[in-house]
Amino acid sequence: MKRFLLVLAVSCLAQSLPAQEYKDFGRDRLNSSPRHGEWVDIKSGERTIKAFVVYPAVLVIQEIFGVTDWLRSLCDELAENGVIAIAPDFLNGQKFEDGDAASKAVSAVTQDQVKAVLNATADYALTIPACNGTLAVCGFCRGGGWAFMYANENPKLKATYSFYGAPPQSPDQAGNIRCPVYGFYGENDERVNAMIPKAEELMKAAGKKYEPMIYKGAGHGFMRSGEPANPNTREGDKKARDEAWTRWKTLLKQL
Repeated sequence: MKRFLLVLAVSCLAQSLPAQEYKDFGRDRLNSSPRHGEWVDIKSGERTIKAFVVYPAVLVIQEIFGVTDWLRSLCDELAENGVIAIAPDFLNGQKFEDGDAASKAVSAVTQDQVKAVLNATADYALTIPACNGTLAVCGFCRGGGWAFMYANENPKLKATYSFYGAPPQSPDQAGNIRCPVYGFYGENDERVNAMIPKAEELMKAAGKKYEPMIYKGAGHGFMRSGEPANPNTREGDKKARDEAWTRWKTLLKQL
């Protein structure tokens, strides 16, 4: 029976980066993968959302640029490591290469909508015969913040993996978290990193497990920008991505 990971892959790279850094990549991995991936329909209230599933599986919530080839290749890499990968599409098939347009579209998604979509997708995932009932969540940048938010909402979660996302800054954002939270942050990302000490205080006061790790030489969005298939990859981000994957794979085995 496979574990299930709800992946909040809502990546929010710095808006100052040039547009070419948002170019999609990852299709080569998808085309050569021995695993089966497909699109499915999931009901969330009156809304039907599309989700990309890779078996064996993980639930993946898109980056701000849409359910891109890179995001789907991340699902495949997670599936390669024995979990169920599912990526619900919050933008109804839209994809963006422009950071401003992508940020505007994702900012229109409310927290109630995020919770409703994640709940519906999680419920769907738990019905997959290969799933053993273990549920976890991960997210990138905006999605990393959403992962922390969802950990405070869903008591079924066994772990949360937050990649350079905003951590809790008030007691009410941490009090209901029942699972360990593992943070992945780039050294050159002061906007997000400045929030970590406060989050550590809040999580400790609430008796919660929070293990942030800062990767030297990495910037914001290093899991995407450090991808080897990225034509604009940066060495510091690539090293951080490799180290983060090593840590993440170890943690996934503990689910």
